[in-house]
Amino acid sequence: MQTGSTLLSGKNLSKQFKGLLAVSKVDIEIRQGEIVGLIGPNGAGKSTTFNLLSGFLRPTSGRLEINGARMTNAKPERISKQGLVRTFQHGSYLPSMSVRDNVLIGCLGGKRVGRVSSGDQDRVISQAIELFGLAGYEREIARNLPHGLQRLVSMAMAFAAGPSLLCLDEPLTGLNQTEVAETLGVFRRLRAEHDMSILLVEHNMRAVMNICDRIYVLHHGEIICSGTPDEVKASETVLRAYLGEAHDL
Repeated sequence: MQTGSTLLSGKNLSKQFKGLLAVSKVDIEIRQGEIVGLIGPNGAGKSTTFNLLSGFLRPTSGRLEINGARMTNAKPERISKQGLVRTFQHGSYLPSMSVRDNVLIGCLGGKRVGRVSSGDQDRVISQAIELFGLAGYEREIARNLPHGLQRLVSMAMAFAAGPSLLCLDEPLTGLNQTEVAETLGVFRRLRAEHDMSILLVEHNMRAVMNICDRIYVLHHGEIICSGTPDEVKASETVLRAYLGEAHDL
């Protein structure tokens, strides 16, 4: 598929915690309209890298640009205003609030801060609820929903913030096969209908290989392979990194 300009560029990103080098000289690029995977065995450095890209950690060294602006030491709020919005492994929703109010809070963040009229809010909320299959659940309290729907609420909140790059941290965890297929369909719609890019950190290898245009593989804090799904599956380096783990590449 054709992709557009570079949305995110990380160059030589490293993070050291006291004496431990958790991530070393990571180069990563995401272009407009791409779905990109970030995978690796447990302890590979995926969460650290994800936190570096979204501003929740500051790199020890390296450079980060988002939509052409330098964001190396920027706080998460500034990064989200620049167009990168993320979810978290264990959900980003407010459990005591309704689905609609959760999405409303998302609509007040990111690039939309201070720029959204009440009419626009209603439009964005309706769009998010339809897109993520939450119609009929608007007044339900989030904590009362099944796990799969709670995941969708988190993603709907992130979408409502108006990102150009949506970063999803293990969004498929705990979903059954039907829910996984439906969620991948939502990702395709985000790209096709909203020209949105997605960075996907995920352990579901079949889903990653099915949905991603390109994949980065982390191992011991370093990128050991990057390329198309076919290129990654054919890499002996990747296969060796996954030996002993129950992953079907």
